Amino acid sequence: MTVLATTMVTASASAETQDALGCGWRSAWSQPNADHAGTRAVPGPINSATVRHLRTAWTVPIKAPTDRWPGGYATTPVVANGVVYTQDLDSNVYAIDLRTGRQLWTKMYQSWTNGPNGVAVADGVVLGATLTDVFGLDARTGREIWRHKIVRNASEGIDMAPGVHKGTVYISTIPSFLHGGTAAGAVGVLWAIDVRTGRTKWKWNTVPEGLWGRPDLNSGGGLWYPPTFDERGDLYVAVANPNPFLGTDEFPWGSSRPGSNLYSNSVVKLDSRTGRVVWHNQLAPHGVYDWDLQNSPTLATVRGRDVVITSGKTGYVYMLDRRTGKLLWKTPVGIHNGHDNDNLLAMAGKLDQLPKLPVTVYPGVLGGVAAPGAVDRSATYVAVNNMPATWANQNVPDIPPLTSGSGEVVALDLASGRVKWTYPVGSSPYGGTSLTNDLVFTTTFDGDVHAVNTRTGKLAWRVRLPGTSNSPVAISGDTLLAASGWPQNAQEKAEIVAYRIDWGKTGISPSKCW
Repeated sequence: MTVLATTMVTASASAETQDALGCGWRSAWSQPNADHAGTRAVPGPINSATVRHLRTAWTVPIKAPTDRWPGGYATTPVVANGVVYTQDLDSNVYAIDLRTGRQLWTKMYQSWTNGPNGVAVADGVVLGATLTDVFGLDARTGREIWRHKIVRNASEGIDMAPGVHKGTVYISTIPSFLHGGTAAGAVGVLWAIDVRTGRTKWKWNTVPEGLWGRPDLNSGGGLWYPPTFDERGDLYVAVANPNPFLGTDEFPWGSSRPGSNLYSNSVVKLDSRTGRVVWHNQLAPHGVYDWDLQNSPTLATVRGRDVVITSGKTGYVYMLDRRTGKLLWKTPVGIHNGHDNDNLLAMAGKLDQLPKLPVTVYPGVLGGVAAPGAVDRSATYVAVNNMPATWANQNVPDIPPLTSGSGEVVALDLASGRVKWTYPVGSSPYGGTSLTNDLVFTTTFDGDVHAVNTRTGKLAWRVRLPGTSNSPVAISGDTLLAASGWPQNAQEKAEIVAYRIDWGKTGISPSKCW
């Protein structure tokens, strides 16, 4: 890994930003999922009446190479004090003036990661990671304050954006398949690290070191997306799947890892002071088909009850009681074709009842709910990828071209889990969902940003990005941030794009936007 110099101008929001941002200061998107509860929702002046007045305010080119998996950018930007902080898939960090698009500094790491990576901001520190190290940067200058290697071997990596709360940054390793190999022996470990010093407070193995008896074959666990935090500061995590994804020729259907494979595919509540498990609910034991339960849990209150909502490549949305972890409801979304319980048959050793290979499965390894959803007071909103995978053998699935995918945004009633509406899209919505007022946003692989009315499920606005997108949007005040991070041809560009309300067209003063 090569570390290059920081190019910088002191990161301080311009006078124009501070004068004009107005309401935007109230809704800074300073965490990858907007806030500590993971709602991916903020207040602001962008709504179904003003969204048609969004115009391109500025663009910033993405520096990382885009001609490889999965492109150059797969990140949710964050915003703090009028500055956009973000990271490309070479781990390079950018600080950009929200109002003007001027690059204030860039910290170059040139460390290729798989994503979805990104940064968070707290106490004047930008927190993030390379493939192997966690770091803290001075938010004003980009100067590296500390750096901490947490990856133990070449089978592990860091692909996530961190979560940060009350002076602690939380980040996890995960079995890494980025540069080839099987990742055998890799254990996903969640680390709690002091924001200011980089000192380790505690760490927690998301799956056991012994890897269910076969560390020469198995691996698993870790986090793809950040934890969320309740009022006490305790954290909720969704742990990824066990591996091998399906099995091996000698040990088909995960028989090298007998049993449920805790804590894989589980929602887990942890004591933030010690890392002790308070409760867990394994929603997909003995995972097969690479069906992660990977998305950040979201915290909400429904009819006076504190709950946790999550989703994943299983193609289900789940609600749990926050105090006990009890499952309250689960709802399938998108296309399923009869294989939802194959993991239970495999765990029970009923291999003769499992499908003969080759088998085509919905959701596929890139299907289901691939990125975190958003929530408001009455509903949760998820973006679903209807893309299959064909398992011709136990080892590697065949995946259709990414351009062939389709999907939908689905709204589910919080109280019942009932589907309220479905908005179809003709391309895979890898951008998850982001919410403000009565609009839910997603991005699709064909490069479109869609804004959908949360009441009706109808399209309110759409814009074409300069190229293919596989990253979520963030919203801060009157500005929407999106990116085209994976160009598919020479005509497309890899850029971060800011769309802003043209207030002159609205007849509304921005100082009175809400």
